[in-house]
Amino acid sequence: MSKQERTPIKSTIDRQRETNEPTGYTGKSVGYLQLMRQNPNFRWLWGGQVVSLLGDWFNLIASAILIAELTGSGLAVGVLFTIRMLAPFVVAPIAGICADSYNRKHLLIITDLVRAVVVLGFLFVQDANDIWLLYTLTVLLFGVSGFFSPARSAILPDITSPQELGTANTLGAATWSVMLAVGAAIGGLTTGLFGSQTAFVIDGFTFAISAGLLLKIRLPRTSSETSGTPGRAKVTVLRYMLQHPDILFIAMHKAAISLLMSTGIQVILVEIAKNYFVIGVGGALSLGAMYCMNGIGSGIGPILARRWTGDRDKPLRISISWGYLIAAIGIAIIAPLFDFGTVLFGGLIRSIGGGIAWVFSTQLLLQRAPNEIRGRIFGTEFALFTLMGGASSLIIGALLDRFQVEAILWGMAALNLIPALLWWLWQRHYSQLKQE
Repeated sequence: MSKQERTPIKSTIDRQRETNEPTGYTGKSVGYLQLMRQNPNFRWLWGGQVVSLLGDWFNLIASAILIAELTGSGLAVGVLFTIRMLAPFVVAPIAGICADSYNRKHLLIITDLVRAVVVLGFLFVQDANDIWLLYTLTVLLFGVSGFFSPARSAILPDITSPQELGTANTLGAATWSVMLAVGAAIGGLTTGLFGSQTAFVIDGFTFAISAGLLLKIRLPRTSSETSGTPGRAKVTVLRYMLQHPDILFIAMHKAAISLLMSTGIQVILVEIAKNYFVIGVGGALSLGAMYCMNGIGSGIGPILARRWTGDRDKPLRISISWGYLIAAIGIAIIAPLFDFGTVLFGGLIRSIGGGIAWVFSTQLLLQRAPNEIRGRIFGTEFALFTLMGGASSLIIGALLDRFQVEAILWGMAALNLIPALLWWLWQRHYSQLKQE
């Protein structure tokens, strides 16, 4: 047995506790502007995220509207969202190994360049006979994206100090939300006025720009080195997560979010825009407005909640349960479909809750995941997220062809109470274990 196999794998926070060093997770963290001023590596990563996400939402709006117009089927839209989720799921275990075995910066750049080429293939989708091509390109695009997400999550502690980590995570999530709001609004406007083809071209350019920005990142030497052997990487991460059930349960939150309040809702929003509140060509403007409101909510929710939680472990955990409850209330507000304003307000509330649960579960993993297998842990988390998202979008797409939107939304609101209860029960048990 090698020395690496005999040595216990520990998180940074565990090592710091053993040596009585400050963890950086309970003290004062840096501010958002301070982080941007003093950390150029994060600035480049953040800049790449901004332009890349702008293109992502252009692609989402354009693809959803295009397939809805060409097929008129809720199931077809559901299949699109299923593919977007299952393609990354297939590659997620390998992606996590790559994020731990190769230079994370180079991995991010390569995936951006490949996606810049693939997305231009969407320009050849012209009529209903080309739906197979749209699906195929979506598989390729999001299969490659499956390598990007775990690497980006894993690289964040490499380029930030413990005092910067919580701020960087929240700012990154807020940026995702802002770009959802801005990208969805502009994407809906662009698609509604100029068509899907223009949106696809813009998407391709954003990936290329993102790669250029990421090229400027300078990683610490230790972060560029491989951290394990790929041959036994999968066994190591599964063993570690089973031996540390708290890590496993934290990693399951995004799967619950995707299943109950995120991906399926996206399919429903397409149906609402197309058949209930139609603004713009094929409802592109109304769909963009709904995504815009969701982005605002998921951005402000964690920022406001973090004023109370800071980077402290217990408040972060408590807030996650509240996130599910808030999301359930938001979905219940949407469910009656009284008018478009109510739908937008409900989407805001839902996304506030979802944003809190998403960001704070990520923060807990960043604080507790060991660097040696951090990429694989986030790869596993991403695999669970995409698997449940694929299942949710397919199920919701099929249900839309059989049931009213209102009934489906009421059911989703009730189901969000389940993970809130289960997480609360685990916290009680976890607190007892820590006291023993």
